[in-house]
Amino acid sequence: MQRLPVDLQYFSQEKTEKATPKKKEDSRKKGQVPKSQDVNTALLMFAMFLLLFVIGGFLKGRFTNLLEQSFYEYIHWDLTQLTIHQIMVEIAIEMAATLAPIMGVAILAGLASNYLQVGFLFTAEPLKVDIKKLNPIQGFKKIFAARALVELVKSLLKIGFVGTVTFSVLWLRKDDMLEMSQKGLDAAVSFFGQTTIIMGLAASLLLLVLSVLDYVYQRYDHEKNIRMSKQDIKDESKNMEGDPLIKSKIKERQRQMSQQRMMSEVPEADVVITNPTHFAIAIKYDEEKADAPYVVAKGVDYVALKIKDIAHKHDVATVENRPLARALYDAVEINDAISEDFYQAVAEILAYVYRIQQKA
Repeated sequence: MQRLPVDLQYFSQEKTEKATPKKKEDSRKKGQVPKSQDVNTALLMFAMFLLLFVIGGFLKGRFTNLLEQSFYEYIHWDLTQLTIHQIMVEIAIEMAATLAPIMGVAILAGLASNYLQVGFLFTAEPLKVDIKKLNPIQGFKKIFAARALVELVKSLLKIGFVGTVTFSVLWLRKDDMLEMSQKGLDAAVSFFGQTTIIMGLAASLLLLVLSVLDYVYQRYDHEKNIRMSKQDIKDESKNMEGDPLIKSKIKERQRQMSQQRMMSEVPEADVVITNPTHFAIAIKYDEEKADAPYVVAKGVDYVALKIKDIAHKHDVATVENRPLARALYDAVEINDAISEDFYQAVAEILAYVYRIQQKA
């Protein structure tokens, strides 16, 4: 029975690989980061109720003074446009001073919760209009997606846990609550204020535990959403390092241009030292450019033949010296002066070439 061929292209497009650091960084720049709103809510609630526990007496005194001032002082004023304006300004200042600690702690808690999850990040990418988000079909699919099911379960758990905690606190304090009918207004307000703070702290701590679990899930879901296929990783590698084919063509072009520049210097050389078939070294001596003779061109095999051919066409002397040609090729780069080890041998060759030229 003939086996069906496997569609390798299909498997190469499957998102099975972990995201690369570059992919994670690109997602972060777009504002796509693992983040749980429950962490923000839990920390904000805990900070607020903790603040109320600490400065509850201060807030009670401020609001009481404001009410007393309203009923005992402002009520006797003549209500003119000037007095109404003065009353509103005084009340606004008093409310601002009273609520300033609450607003300050709320802002700090919000910033801290975001920083703990995401770190410092500023991007306007999520604010851009995306037409795809307005697609009703995609929105309908999200309703029945696995993420929507997870959110539903989270909401039910939060409602159940918070309801259980608040009911437990009220049940434990039910006897004290019934006694409040026999006590004064001050004691009742204080008792219910304490009870509310206890319920808020207990509920926020429980939500904080649930939010940690939610954050773990959000990280997992984020890593899953930014997974890459093997082809994506290959494409990213090409984009970062450059297409190997293009790089090889660029290098080949650079090598050709370098050879062209090198070959253009051969006609100006004083002598070409050869192996004679494998190596060719073009030497020039110019007192104005260097204190010693320097290499203007060198090559092996085909390049060596090309150097010798150009030298022959331009009447540049060619001298065979196998060990010297090989040694110069290995030791001296193009446009570099020869070292002292070769002074004697090169000087003899140049002297020989100059004598031939003078005779000619």
